[in-house]
Amino acid sequence: MSRRKKPDLIFPKGFLWGASTSSHQVEGNTRNEWSEWELSESRVRDLERRGLIRQYGLETYVSGKACDHYNRFEKDFNLAKKLGHNAHRFSLEWSRVEPEKGVFDEREIKHYKQVVKTLKDLGIEPFVTLWHWTLPLWLVREGGWESKHAPHYFTRFVERMVSALGKDVAFWITINEPEIYASFSYLKGEWPPEKTNPLTFLKVIKNLIAGHKKAYEVIKRYSKEASVGIAKNNTYFEASHGWANKIVKQISDRFWNFWFLNAIQKHQDFIGLNYYFHSVIRNGFNKNKNKLVSDLGWELYPEGIYHCLKDLGKYERPIYITENGLADARDKHRSWFIKKTLFYIHKAIQEGSDVRGYLHWSLMDNFEWAHGFLPRFGLIEIDYKKQKRVPRPSAMLYQEIIKQNGIITS
Repeated sequence: MSRRKKPDLIFPKGFLWGASTSSHQVEGNTRNEWSEWELSESRVRDLERRGLIRQYGLETYVSGKACDHYNRFEKDFNLAKKLGHNAHRFSLEWSRVEPEKGVFDEREIKHYKQVVKTLKDLGIEPFVTLWHWTLPLWLVREGGWESKHAPHYFTRFVERMVSALGKDVAFWITINEPEIYASFSYLKGEWPPEKTNPLTFLKVIKNLIAGHKKAYEVIKRYSKEASVGIAKNNTYFEASHGWANKIVKQISDRFWNFWFLNAIQKHQDFIGLNYYFHSVIRNGFNKNKNKLVSDLGWELYPEGIYHCLKDLGKYERPIYITENGLADARDKHRSWFIKKTLFYIHKAIQEGSDVRGYLHWSLMDNFEWAHGFLPRFGLIEIDYKKQKRVPRPSAMLYQEIIKQNGIITS
């Protein structure tokens, strides 16, 4: 009889293991800026121009019922528990809680209280994201994050939710990937409201910074013990030879990776790191070898997370990996990717990085924003027609890693 091999790389005691989701991507039947945009004239016209409706059908790009997680969250969390998870990140849907300006829906607040209670009863630590990109329609009419009043509105929403959930939530994430949201919505014009104005982009970033700071202060008033941070998407910029490439790397790091974090330094208890991207700078960006890529064509480069973690050391804050994953419908690379990523996280920990948890993106397949339902990021495969859940082989490997609190490298 063969003995189970022991891991040779052990993670710190109390390390948190789990996965992440966001409301619009999994709950289903939301009514917000994104759900309206999905069926807008400009969006449908763009999909037609690219031949995507003819190839995949419009329903592929409309969130609709999504994973019906709103109604199935208890079963989904029980499945996460069976897979060994002891932490879970999810987001509150602002448009549900405050469907009209200043009008809060107590039924929806009760729903999210039940979500938190279910996690707590299962022994799963909730990481609650207050804002993950979707806006109530009333706020859109007032200008969204462009409005000077947006930080105030956000703070009011935060106060209502923290007063309702606060005693059961130890970890709050105010904002998800502010620079991703602002750049795709206000620089590239690929997401609602489809703007391409650098000055508006800067205004939105400024308001997001203000919104985070105000939210931080509100949460601390309710619970001094609560840990508050953001989920920050950082890229590993790797400079090729030459002084010019190194200067471009320094500028890129300062603008993309550190600008927002520097602005909120005194208003963060931890840093949530979302890592997906590596960009080799060689007389331009993204001069990568791309030996392995995901279904979205994104390079799979686990080593980059080590460099991002080392760079974050200067902030002297605990770090949680709040997103990290890949689109991999056939589950061909996910097991390797998780193990290799955790190898580099462990290496960073050994060298002094204060990493306290890893939340894989995503718990289940979901609606991947402008890409629709085609990308498959889930540890759990979703049959959207039957709403059937099936853990992938990589979920079982991850379960074993969690059980042993470590990885086998040989």
